[in-house]
Amino acid sequence: MTVPTSPGPAPQDASSTALGAQLLRRKPISQMIAQANADHEGPRLVRSFGVLQLTMISVGATLGTGILVILGESVPLAGPAIWISFAIAGLAALLSAVSYAEMAGLVPVSGSSYSYTYATMGEGMAWICGWCLVLEYAVSVAAVAVGAGQYVNEALGIFGQVLPDALSQPPGSGGMVNIPAMVIVLLATVLLVKGAKESAWINTSIVVIKVGILLFFCAVAFTAFNAGNFEPLLPMGAAGVSAAASRVFFSYIGFDAASTAGEEAKNPTRDMPRAILLSMLIVTTIYVLVAVAAIGARPWGWFDGTEAALVKILEETTGQPWIGFVFAVGAVLAIASIVLTVLYGQTRILLSMSRDGLIPKIFSRVSRRTGTPVAGTILVGSVVALTAGLVPLGALADATSIGTLFAFALVNIAVIYLRRARPELERTFRVPLFPLTPILGAVMCGYLMLNLGADTWVVFGLWMAVGIAFYFGYGRRHSKVAALSTAEYLELSVSSPTKAGTP
Repeated sequence: MTVPTSPGPAPQDASSTALGAQLLRRKPISQMIAQANADHEGPRLVRSFGVLQLTMISVGATLGTGILVILGESVPLAGPAIWISFAIAGLAALLSAVSYAEMAGLVPVSGSSYSYTYATMGEGMAWICGWCLVLEYAVSVAAVAVGAGQYVNEALGIFGQVLPDALSQPPGSGGMVNIPAMVIVLLATVLLVKGAKESAWINTSIVVIKVGILLFFCAVAFTAFNAGNFEPLLPMGAAGVSAAASRVFFSYIGFDAASTAGEEAKNPTRDMPRAILLSMLIVTTIYVLVAVAAIGARPWGWFDGTEAALVKILEETTGQPWIGFVFAVGAVLAIASIVLTVLYGQTRILLSMSRDGLIPKIFSRVSRRTGTPVAGTILVGSVVALTAGLVPLGALADATSIGTLFAFALVNIAVIYLRRARPELERTFRVPLFPLTPILGAVMCGYLMLNLGADTWVVFGLWMAVGIAFYFGYGRRHSKVAALSTAEYLELSVSSPTKAGTP
């Protein structure tokens, strides 16, 4: 049982609410959990995920992105120390992951860091966080899908066939449209429309294949290991290592995707923290291992401009093209699992924002037949498919990283706030070494953001300007929390949160 605490600024009617008061208005945790259980219009999401499915969602959304897709673009930044870049990014992600684990057990609903921010910092910061998540998820799906064309051509190459650049590269990279990227996104969209449970089991199967092919790569690459490839370790200096860490950070957004499954987990308060931490351990270990194996097999300069680098290492090391073919097919499946799980997370965040009235209702309409947000999924999938087909990879990766880092920093701050403001709330997981851990997590996120290029910051600034305009043009006027009367808001704010999953 919780005790009442100060709810923050009490709202009046939406029309009479001052801007400052509305921006600071927090959404009561009890209201979030009530909505997750059944207290909202229309059918609700189906609770079908256990800790295995949640872990596989997190691993599926994470494992492979930085290695399979952008390794060739990241090694020239850091040199042989690329494995250190992965370790730094993994540490920053782990510091944020433990904060996510605490918040996921405390606020076990769809929406991820958007919902956590709404409960702690108010509607204004929640909107900014949600808008960053839209950038993070949609663009990361597109960024990963872009890499599919490389591996499709590697698989076709064994038969002496390749897709022309016009059909496998976006404008700006020598082509017209990336057809493989668009096809993978559209197939993932169709699967998500059919049902979350079915999608989760398919993802679990693909993740097993993905882990297998990466471990197989390591076994082969270590047979050609040359310690001299690590000298000099820092040819681009510490700045290069930091720059590469900032670029590959988007490879670690998988645990964020798992936290969007709060309303579809059977026991979210117990299983979500476990899944988040377990997936981080698995992913970081494999990333560092593969990076070390790759650099050991080939000098770092070899990676510059090399597409599908892991396939080429396998082919050159073994002299057997069929091994490269098998790996390329596995890589396409791995990319498909990333697209599937991250696209899943995107639709659930938009569902939460729509349920709060901040974006149109179409994103929160759940089908009675499938138990999924069909209309929102189709709309998001179509937009992301076009982005994947028409935007180059490098710009996508950096734009994803800055949105991810900003959202992670807010979650670390949210943990600090709730520990101070609501110490009585039941927590199934507590961040160790509080408050040092969330403070370091927020600082590392800020540091990695500063290492991103000026162009990325310009894109981020323009994206935020569009988001602010959308909030004032639509979100502020349709906010359901703003529409609550003072009495309704106070009643929700002092009520005790009920256990998620309990009607």
